[in-house]
Amino acid sequence: MMSDRTARALWLGLLAAVSTVGVSGCTVFEVQPVQPWQRGDLARAEMALEVDPLLSGFRQHVEVSKEAARGGTALAGGGCGCN
Repeated sequence: MMSDRTARALWLGLLAAVSTVGVSGCTVFEVQPVQPWQRGDLARAEMALEVDPLLSGFRQHVEVSKEAARGGTALAGGGCGCN
């Protein structure tokens, strides 16, 4: 019968082997660049992070002034200093 230490070592070895195979499998597939005919799909308005940059700027200005903290859109907390 195997001891707990031996069983743990076998499981860790198996986990390391499976992880290595999984990660190496991800690197086998080559990332293809965006083809010219695909760029039109990616440039649509629906794909933009901000639909209206001017409106987004106004909203961010209001949030910053209401939160009393700079960068209130990207950080956690309520502007009072507590995170």
